[in-house]
Order: sequence, then C-alpha cells, then structure tokens
Amino acid sequence: MFKYLPHTPEDIKAMLNTIGVKDINALYDDVPEALKGFDLDIPSSMSELELTSHFKSLAANNRPLKSFMGMGAYDHYTPSVIRHLIERQEFLTAYTPYQPEVSQGTLQYIFEYQSMICELTGMDVSNASMYDGATATAEAMYMAVNVGKKRKHILVSLTMNPVIVDVLRTYAYNQDIELEVIDSLGGVSDKEAIKDAMRHDTAAVITQTPNRYGLIEAYGDLGEACSANKTLFVINQDPSTLSHLKTPREQGADIAVGEAQSLGIPLSFGGPYIGYFATTNKLMRKMPGRICGVTKDKDGKRAFVLTLQAREQHIRREKANSNICSNQSLMALFVTIYLSIMGKEGLFEVQNTSKNHAHYLHDMLLKLPHFTDSFKKPFFKEFTLKTTLDVHQMNKVLSEEGYLGPFNQGDFNSNQDGLITFSVTEKRTKEEIDHFIDIMGAL
Repeated sequence: MFKYLPHTPEDIKAMLNTIGVKDINALYDDVPEALKGFDLDIPSSMSELELTSHFKSLAANNRPLKSFMGMGAYDHYTPSVIRHLIERQEFLTAYTPYQPEVSQGTLQYIFEYQSMICELTGMDVSNASMYDGATATAEAMYMAVNVGKKRKHILVSLTMNPVIVDVLRTYAYNQDIELEVIDSLGGVSDKEAIKDAMRHDTAAVITQTPNRYGLIEAYGDLGEACSANKTLFVINQDPSTLSHLKTPREQGADIAVGEAQSLGIPLSFGGPYIGYFATTNKLMRKMPGRICGVTKDKDGKRAFVLTLQAREQHIRREKANSNICSNQSLMALFVTIYLSIMGKEGLFEVQNTSKNHAHYLHDMLLKLPHFTDSFKKPFFKEFTLKTTLDVHQMNKVLSEEGYLGPFNQGDFNSNQDGLITFSVTEKRTKEEIDHFIDIMGAL
C-alpha cells in the first residue's frame, strides 16, 4: 500500500461491487467524450534547483506597482517583526485550541485581539475574527434576522462598497431576506430616506463609513430611530480610521463590522484578509464565531478558555450561528501583533500621515483642469473626484509608469463613469505623489 493511498486493491474492488460498477473508469461515463483524452501539455518534472530558478524567472516578469487605489484593500506597511513572529511553529501550525490546558498562548492572543477590537470600536464584545469584511457584514445581517425572528427586511445604503452589497445579496437570496438599497444623497447616506423606508419587519439598517467614495459619514440620530423601531443598526468601518474618527458605538451602532486588512496585513493579491465583528453584551449570544474568555484556574492563576461558541461543531447544525473555520485566528494574531507594535500613538501617526498624504494629493489634483470634486465633503485617506479623462487609458499610462491608478466607480455603474476613487497611505512618499501628479498633469 502506498503511503498516501489508504485503499488497497481489495478495498477498491469491494467498493465497486457495492455500487455495482466493474471498474473505476466507469465512474466517468457521464463525462463528455470531448473532455476526455486531450493533451494537458503538462511539463516534465524538474529538480528543486530547476523549479526554484523557473519560478524566479516567472516572478521577474512581474512589475510591482505603487498603489493609489483603495476600495477596501490598502497598501499599509507591514512591520518585519510580524513575519518573524507569525511564522513561529506554535502559531503557524496551530489548529483549534480545544484543549485550554495546552493552548494558553493561542487563547491569550485571541483574547487580546478581541480586547483591541472592543477598544477600537467601543463595543462590549468581539468574536475571534471572520473571513473578511464583506462576509462579516453578511453575518451581521443574518444575526439581525435571527434576533428579529420574523423580521426579514434589510435596508442598505447605496454608499456601501458595491462588492459588499453583492455579497449581502448573495447571502440574502436563499434565506428569503428582502434587501432594499436606499439611494445616496450628495455622496453620503440619505438618513431621512432610510428612516422613511423602515418598516415593522425591518431587521437591520446597514451603512459604511468612510463610504465607497471615501467620505466620512455622520449618522446623527439614525441609531436612535433604529432603536425606536427595534431595528439593529450595523456600521461597517475600516478599523484603522478609528484612531481618528468616532467609534461605531458613539454613532449608535448595535453591531460593528469591517475589513481589518488595513491593520498591517499585506495586500497579498486579495487575501487572506480578516473581518472583525463586535457587538453589545445584550446581543453577544447571537454573535457568530467564538469568544475567548478569561477566568482563573484551580490555583487562582489567570487562564483563558473558549466560551459562547455558537459554531456548528459545538451545537446542533441547524441552531449554529456560523461555520467560521479555526485557523482564521492566524490572521487575528497578525492584527494583534501589529496593534501591539504600533500602540495608540503609532496607529494614530500612521493614519494621520495617510490622511495628510491623501489631502495633499486631493488638493494638487484639483489644480489640474480635468479634475473636479463633486462631493466637497470630509474624507480620510480615500477620496473621489470627477474626471474628463478616459479612465482606462489613464490607468494604462499610470501602470506603465509603475503606479496602480484610482478605481473607476463606473466599473460598477455606468452612470458613474468618470468618478474615480484614490487612496493614499503612509507608504507613498512626497516624491512618488508629486511624480504621480506630474503624470496626471501631462495626460
């Protein structure tokens, strides 16, 4: 028997006899003949040295681009110490800390992660992370429906990132959830329209700040209006901006969610990322994922344990709130180390630098004849301008010069063609920004 093939010929023969098939090839009779027998053109094997050289030659064809695009993924600096720590064997290969007596280190960093998210958001409790910000928002929608029982009406502001809205639609489809998108007003959520659209069966109102255009949203009494209607208020927010902006709790949120990639996780071609999820004590038993709690052992020493695990592995599947997988906590460790290294002052400084860079680029672009600001509202490190340039041609030129250009909102809605969203982080130097502006001015 081969090392990684557990079935003996006798095992295979017994299984085929059980299902009434003579040989394994008969299992593929339903595959069209056109898909069988063609040459896959798989290259011959290589030695380790040859393979390493081959991949290096492929990598040499890549052209690294300096990013001026955001829309949910931001090119922040990742301190080198994070890589050294996260690749330690006890972290990288850790699975699920079911045995607390041998998992105190893992449980502690999960607890620290939760504590940091609570401090950033102002909420009472946080879970041990979600897959990404979009699915965290969808899980918040599920949670609201679960809390509201027969309520299956969800209001979503059109100022949310369209990718998140698409994920919400996908999650809502097979759950008979009615998703209603409320149009924006001057680039921000139309709070009065949202209030007017609330019904007796509205389970949640979901918004985002800074929104898809980078604009900072202030919700005023929207949270109170939701509370009066027994509707949960969900705010999706980039957690790095919470070093400067009001917390979701201060804005009246019942649930705070978002994408935490901006807390030191590299872009990595789109993942893995991490969604955070925090809520109030009143709602914590309905929260998906799991919570790590702190207690004392028999000797009176501080100890950590998993608690309130509303996952399908721990309770009946039909009663589970989520199926969040175990080693997603590895990304929580990434965020925990980043926040520990940066501290309050470091996080504030990084985001303040990003904000200043973004405002500098914004002001300089407006001096060029082919850019206007359609919104004229406060923004943080991301902003949207209107341009008369051909956006695709512009981004092609920028790419040739080594830059990843702004995002074209028209890619989601043709009515918004020419609305382009820029993002600037602390990684972009003044020289790079000025060069970027010079290219724009020459177009």
